[in-house]
Amino acid sequence: MNTQIAPASPVASTSRSVYRSLRKYFNIFRIALVERLAYRSDFILSSALRLLPMLTTILLWTSVYVGSGQSELSGFRLAEMIAYLLLVHISRMFSSMPGLANNIALDIREGNLKKYLLQPLDMLSYLIVYRVAHKIAYIVTSFVPYAILFFLCRHYFDHLPDVTTWVAYGVSLILAFFVGFYFEACIGMAGFWLLEVTSLLYIVNTLNYFVSGHMFPLDLLPEPWADLLKCLPFQYMAYFPAAVFLGKVEGEALWRGLLAEAGWAIVLVLTARGLFRLGLRRYSAFGG
Repeated sequence: MNTQIAPASPVASTSRSVYRSLRKYFNIFRIALVERLAYRSDFILSSALRLLPMLTTILLWTSVYVGSGQSELSGFRLAEMIAYLLLVHISRMFSSMPGLANNIALDIREGNLKKYLLQPLDMLSYLIVYRVAHKIAYIVTSFVPYAILFFLCRHYFDHLPDVTTWVAYGVSLILAFFVGFYFEACIGMAGFWLLEVTSLLYIVNTLNYFVSGHMFPLDLLPEPWADLLKCLPFQYMAYFPAAVFLGKVEGEALWRGLLAEAGWAIVLVLTARGLFRLGLRRYSAFGG
């Protein structure tokens, strides 16, 4: 009597493939997290040093308000301005991707990109999992310095947000991570067409520091520049999450802002993926 084994159903085969893929990237995340936690002392020290300039910032803006003779500038009182600049550190904690664009361009230039092409490993998926592990390690290890800073500066915050605002703030930070990651990835993809991207990165990062609202709230800019910059994705890396926490963006404007942030994240994902596919058409690497 002949027996035949029925072939696996497409659904079961797809499920196993998804499970293997998720397990692969979970292992990458676990290894990257252990690796980054090995540098926890460096994270703590760098966090503490990064927060020292806040003293200068507080003195600077105090002088600005005193010199202007006004208690409020573009809807921001002095306490709100200091609170905003403190919150920008949290925004940048999620959205900044130091070294990402440069590393992508370096892998392209030196031919190291082939390690992603020869193995069942998607480069962007690998890098984003690695960055998630890096961010978690950084947030955990730098929690104490930031907690001390915000405790010492608690009098700059008039009140804590309500539950809805907390949720919106958390969502805006998560989306800020994706906006920041894929924006940096897009810049790194320039390595397919440019031999050296250092100058480009310097220009882009300098402009980003200004147009993202890192230096000051975009509301301080005259019209139409404030509205123009708020239409671009850069505000979601610094300004928007801080403004949400402070209640400067509420109601319908809040939900429109979150939808726009999600839309920009999707646009940047598709752009990075598209640039990667276009770049591979002209990419070549030799050697072992």
